Amino acid sequence: MDNKTKYNPAIHHRRSIRLKGYDYSQTGLYFITICTYNRECLFGEIINKKMILNDAGKIANECWLKIPEHFPDAVLHEHVVMPNHVHGIIELAGMAAGRDEDTAVGVQNFEPLPSQPPQPQPPLPPSQNQFQHIIPRSIGSIIRGYKIGVTKFFRDNTDIYRVWQRNYHEHIIRTEESYWRISEYIINNPDVWEDDQFYRR
Repeated sequence: MDNKTKYNPAIHHRRSIRLKGYDYSQTGLYFITICTYNRECLFGEIINKKMILNDAGKIANECWLKIPEHFPDAVLHEHVVMPNHVHGIIELAGMAAGRDEDTAVGVQNFEPLPSQPPQPQPPLPPSQNQFQHIIPRSIGSIIRGYKIGVTKFFRDNTDIYRVWQRNYHEHIIRTEESYWRISEYIINNPDVWEDDQFYRR
């Protein structure tokens, strides 16, 4: 590799779309959107305003439903697997968040609660990409695990190697009004597919 193609952090720096300084392992509700690579329709198609999952789409759905098996502090709310993206609401709750497990399910906790005063973190070494640093039991670690599970199916059963777009989109849900609006959007997503920003034939 010559000097012209060596990694240069000033040129090749990737901007994180995560909220700077926010602890994504703390309790709260998160609206997640994960898109396929180049927004290819890998998971099925919309027919008569219904999402018809193909085999890959069924795996994507099953992997989503199994998230709490791997992350016991995660509570799943509404979700939908669309032809080229997945929408879902994930709540981080349970004992690790300082709440009794019997009260973890539901929409009581809209504003993410501070668990303890933030501790100063030592700077990462220059050679480490800080935007790939995953906090255990955080939303980032959950999405990473989900992507790996679905990608494994594709690589074992198809000739598709790149399944997902890098990173993901998330919105922190802070009010009950926002929660119900987003839930309704997820439920109705197949109905308005042709008007969806992710629509692709």
